[in-house]
Amino acid sequence: MKKLIIPLLVILVLPLIFQTTPTEILKLKVFDTFIQEQQPSGNFVILNITEEDVEREGGYPLPRKRLSDIQLEILGKGALGVGWVISFPQPDRLMGDEDFARSLGYAPSVLAMFETNSGQYPKTTGTVIKGEDIGGILTTGVKENFYAYENILQGIASAPTEVDQLVRRVPLLLRTPEGWVASFGTQIYKALFGVKTYIITTNDNGLQEIAIRGIPPVKTDSLGRKWISWVDTPQTNLQEMEVNGKFVFVGVTANGVMPQIATPVGLLEPHKIQAALAESILIQNSPYIPDYSLALELLIFIASVGLVWAFISYLGITWGVSLALLTMALTGYYGYYTITTGVLIDVTWSLISQFISGALAFYLRFREQYKLRQQIKKQFEHYLDPRQVKRLQKEPDLLKLGGEKRRCTFLFTDVRGFTALSETLPPEEVTEIMNKALTVQVECVQKRGGMVDKFIGDAMMAIFNAPMDLKHHEELAVRCAKEIQENIIKANIGVAIGVGVNTGEAVIGNMGSDTRFDYSAIGDCVNTAARLESATKEVGKDILIGYSTAIDCKFRLKLLKPISVKGKSQKLSIYTIEEETLCQKEKEHTEAK
Repeated sequence: MKKLIIPLLVILVLPLIFQTTPTEILKLKVFDTFIQEQQPSGNFVILNITEEDVEREGGYPLPRKRLSDIQLEILGKGALGVGWVISFPQPDRLMGDEDFARSLGYAPSVLAMFETNSGQYPKTTGTVIKGEDIGGILTTGVKENFYAYENILQGIASAPTEVDQLVRRVPLLLRTPEGWVASFGTQIYKALFGVKTYIITTNDNGLQEIAIRGIPPVKTDSLGRKWISWVDTPQTNLQEMEVNGKFVFVGVTANGVMPQIATPVGLLEPHKIQAALAESILIQNSPYIPDYSLALELLIFIASVGLVWAFISYLGITWGVSLALLTMALTGYYGYYTITTGVLIDVTWSLISQFISGALAFYLRFREQYKLRQQIKKQFEHYLDPRQVKRLQKEPDLLKLGGEKRRCTFLFTDVRGFTALSETLPPEEVTEIMNKALTVQVECVQKRGGMVDKFIGDAMMAIFNAPMDLKHHEELAVRCAKEIQENIIKANIGVAIGVGVNTGEAVIGNMGSDTRFDYSAIGDCVNTAARLESATKEVGKDILIGYSTAIDCKFRLKLLKPISVKGKSQKLSIYTIEEETLCQKEKEHTEAK
């Protein structure tokens, strides 16, 4: 499972690094959704020349003398200045260019230049650069303007589209082979504040900000683009002319005159886009993409995806999924918060990657736990009470399959005279007797909460206090030994059982090879329990109990003479149950029959 995390991260991070079209579109749509709508600054108004106006004037283009009258009327209504976002494809047939140019000089005015592949490069003036002269978007040229407008501010009304063919960012300046050219929006502020220069600040990534005297520096992306806030700038027309104290953006809304451009808020004419750009420059928390956006998005991606994977993989389903969902919620909230404050940091791909990696980790974790439950069932269903098996399946953490040091009580049994029995009776009868004897023993062990570890021929090994905790396991093991003797007599199967019980620390866990193993225990105390069972014949007692079991057992026990066992240099203190021996009871029961 651990081997999958690195390839998974690589696969998921590639679209983020290389900005594939689907991820870029997703990012842009998220920005569109969560960028908060801003209130208009109150400094601008849009004046629409409508279809009715064009018909009233006798068609388009309007005579320059009429445009001059509109300019003067706008100024007469108290406007601060005028920005004309109108195409002038050819000289005025009525010789009104001089009149229009003269009217433009009466107040701060800006004419829009429109890009074309066959145009000329505009003049480059007023640029001061702080840093290296790098970056920017190269313009292909603009439509030729007329001599009459030479002294009037002109700016390129550029509106490049994103990968989904929508306009969201507009460059505040563009490059030519001769230098920088201001955009229409930049020229607006030069006109309003009466300045002739603007300052470009660059860094290693490209453009950083543009400063115009009178307003705070405007942050841009590395190509000099400004993200537009689509504010609802007030609109008016030639009849109403509500322009007092405002800078006016003039444009044509008549059908077929100016192209409508697709934006996140619908189709807009160029003058409305330029008005939105001007509004965005003034808004202090207007959206922008910082230079560190990709680095931060990668950091968020790696950290969040790694946390989700770790939580689900190592903390279990309940806690892991809960913390993973919390991580996703915090990531989403951070992304939402930054966007609403104007810093365009996208966490969408991180959230998608968290979901994918989390789902994979959940699947692997679930599969791992399912295999573990099946393994537990396979290993313990024949040796534990079914209720204990179900508990182990629900709480596999109770079982340390890798091995642990644990204090347990061990019980060994052996059928007396099995060899002789197998020599005198047919194999079928021997098998039947042995199955009955082992069934009695298993039932007693499970009744007292123990686990049947294994059968070794006619012998049985049981563990108390593993794999699950068992209170008073010493006493329960002794009671189990007593009940085995009593139930063997009641079963009347004609065999006697020797039982050895001992308590101590042993290593508990899966023992064996990589391909075949069993849950068992090893340790000196285990060997001692087996030696005690073997000694029952010599001592003449059906049950022998070690000292470590006896001291923690509230059962009435009788101290016997210490014995020597194989592998021990010192004699062992042993005990048995203080009552008439069960072997004697069995003898009496047999004689009575």
